[in-house]
Amino acid sequence: MICLICVRSGSKGLPNKNIKKIGDKTLLEITINLAKKIKDIKKIIVSTDSKSYAKISKKTGACVPFIRPKSLSLDNTNEWDVWRHAINHVEKIFDFEDVLVLPVVSPLRNKSDINNIINKYKQNKRKAVITITESSRNPFYNMVFLDKKNKINKLKFNKLIQRRQEAPIFFDVCTVGYMLHKKIIKKNNNIFDCKLSYVKIPKTRAIDIDDKHDFLISKILYGKNK
Repeated sequence: MICLICVRSGSKGLPNKNIKKIGDKTLLEITINLAKKIKDIKKIIVSTDSKSYAKISKKTGACVPFIRPKSLSLDNTNEWDVWRHAINHVEKIFDFEDVLVLPVVSPLRNKSDINNIINKYKQNKRKAVITITESSRNPFYNMVFLDKKNKINKLKFNKLIQRRQEAPIFFDVCTVGYMLHKKIIKKNNNIFDCKLSYVKIPKTRAIDIDDKHDFLISKILYGKNK
């Protein structure tokens, strides 16, 4: 099993997001250090377009067998293509079958979360594993959209929902981790092309850092967890 960590240098929403520090460690270092605690992981691979990110990764204990091309480090780059590129390179160097992907933008996850992903995957290797957390909003109850006239509209369904308790439960896919076989990455074009299993993550550990607001909340919660 390898752990794949993908970090590019051109984040727009939060510049240099992947090397922002929480406490005395960058998000990249926090992720690598957690991966080092997981006994099933044999190699930690970092895919990056940045030589400085590569230097941090190597110093922390990860392998950086290549520098990712700029064409796979753009704002509109499909993450799945980044995974496939990494797999094609790494399999020439290391012998592995299973891939655990750990985005660095989920610093609140813990060792137990990762082991739960691995255990769920081992139960049924035909399925990829994603992580989910209960959504704060529900399209049946408290979500709206703006039409072409900028008028607020409620989503319409066959059944009229009047109370939150009557609405079906929805979940957000979170970035705590993904696990799948390398053949699945080669064969499919996105995670939802795969047969899926899941691990539920509590909201307190499921935050996905996308902007300054997410980062500030993460810093507060990370400090409390420590």
